[in-house]
Amino acid sequence: MSVASSSVDTQAVSPASVARHKPARFALARKTVMTPFLLSLLLIAIAVITFMTGSRPFSQTVIDVLVRVTLVVGLYVFIGNSGILSFGHIGFTCLGAYAAAWMTINPVMKGGSLPGLPQFLLDMRLPYWQSAVLAAVFAGVVALIFGRVLMRLSGIAASIATFAMLAMINTVYANWDSVTGGTNSVVGIPIIRTIWPYLIGAVAAIFLAWAHAISRSGLALRASRDEPTAAAASGVDIPRERLVAFVVSGAIMGLGGAMSAHSVGVVTPDAFYLGLTFITLSMLVVGGMGSLSGAVIGVVLLSGLIQFLRWLEEGISLAGTTLALPRGVQEIALGIIMIVILALRPSGLMGNREITLASRNRDK
Repeated sequence: MSVASSSVDTQAVSPASVARHKPARFALARKTVMTPFLLSLLLIAIAVITFMTGSRPFSQTVIDVLVRVTLVVGLYVFIGNSGILSFGHIGFTCLGAYAAAWMTINPVMKGGSLPGLPQFLLDMRLPYWQSAVLAAVFAGVVALIFGRVLMRLSGIAASIATFAMLAMINTVYANWDSVTGGTNSVVGIPIIRTIWPYLIGAVAAIFLAWAHAISRSGLALRASRDEPTAAAASGVDIPRERLVAFVVSGAIMGLGGAMSAHSVGVVTPDAFYLGLTFITLSMLVVGGMGSLSGAVIGVVLLSGLIQFLRWLEEGISLAGTTLALPRGVQEIALGIIMIVILALRPSGLMGNREITLASRNRDK
């Protein structure tokens, strides 16, 4: 047995197969069952190597990678399965980050900097892992509220509506001074330096995304994306299936927001706006919007490239001369890579395929 790309196209699910949910779902689960384990092993290997180096800067870099894995996997749950490009999911990351801050900052500090919070939040101080779970639930509930309206839209209308949602969240959080601190940074969030909680969060996001993909809802959603008319005729409630994915992805994005808050100890609305939206969407597009493997591998590859370009921007010394790239090269490089990938391989590096253990006798 060897590691290879699965022959299963997880997007090419016909409405006819949706009418036979259980056989189609079990077949997909059987052929991709190793995918989340292999992706998790990749992240575990990176984390172990990082731990063995003992380098704090390198550890922080890998923590950032794990946070991005969580966010891009959250994007995949909705975008990859529904085919609707969302520009608003980073808004749920903002919700999760601030929720984690409200629940973990010292009550004395909250009373002075965030006096508009409800009394139960002012008095609350939870461990980081409890706040992360509750932040994910909070983001999922908000996604449910927005999704009840937005998921009835399709195509470009839905994409524009999600961007409007992002702008709304950013505007509220940037101006609600007594609750969010406005445009000022909210500080005092406990910083978690160890890499393992972030690894657990990323792995949990991967398994949750895989479970949704092989579920009856995920199968129906992909069918409705490929052939909406035929899927509706087969009994698929398209708005409901989109809503399920929207809520699941919103919760994962909220978890990523809590992880981000605890990785740096500071949150501000602008940190969860257009810049992060562009980077995470770039990683999903490059890896492949149609596969969970593409989402994870896209993050790992582009994160490595970004770190390399940062190193070059800081400058390297050669023969007594410091050579440095101009600032902003990272964004330019990401833009060029996206254009090239979309031109040469629109479905991304992984396309519609998942990494799994290939066996000659699997289908015999």
